[in-house]
Amino acid sequence: MKRLITLMLVVTFLLSVGILTSEGASYIGGGKCKMCHIKQYKSWENTVMAKSFDNLKPGVKAAEKKKVGLDPNKDYTADAGCLKCHTTGFGKGGFKSIAETPELANVQCEGCHGAGSEYSKLMKANKEFKRSEAKAQGLIIPSEDEKGCLECHGAGSPFNEKVDAKYKFNFKERLKTTHEHTPLKNQH
Repeated sequence: MKRLITLMLVVTFLLSVGILTSEGASYIGGGKCKMCHIKQYKSWENTVMAKSFDNLKPGVKAAEKKKVGLDPNKDYTADAGCLKCHTTGFGKGGFKSIAETPELANVQCEGCHGAGSEYSKLMKANKEFKRSEAKAQGLIIPSEDEKGCLECHGAGSPFNEKVDAKYKFNFKERLKTTHEHTPLKNQH
C-alpha cells in the first residue's frame, strides 16, 4: 500500500511539473529523433518550423508583425498565445521557457508527431515495428488528418489568409515540403 501511495505521488508530481503529459508520454526533443531519423532531421532543419521561436524575438519579421497588428519591437518569447505554435509541446508538458526547456524551442518532430517517449521506445526495441503499433503508443501521422496542423495554421493565427493570401494554408502542398521527399520506413 505504501508503495502504491508513493507511486501515485511521484506520478502526480511528474504530471504537475510537466515531465509527463496527461497521456503518460513525455517530450524527448528532436535531438533524440535525429539519432535514428537523420535525413528527416536535416530536412526539418531547412524549414521555417526549425526557426519558429526566433520569430518571436523583437525586431524579427517586423514587417510581417506590423501587417497583422503585432508590435514588432515586443518580445513575444514568453507569450503563451505565441508559444503554443512556435515551440514543441507548450501547455502539454513540453516547452516551458527558453531557460527551462531550450531543447523544445521551435516546432520540432513532436510538435506534429506527438510526445515521443513511448513510441520511440517501441521503435528502438523493434526496427520492424508496425505503424499501427507506434500509433497505439502515441505517434501522430499528420498526413492522415490536417486538424493538428490547423491548430496553428488556421483562422486563429494572426497570420492567416484574411491578412495576406500568402498565409493560406494548403494541407496537401505543405505535406510536399515536409517528409514527402524523405519518407520514413514502416509505412505499413
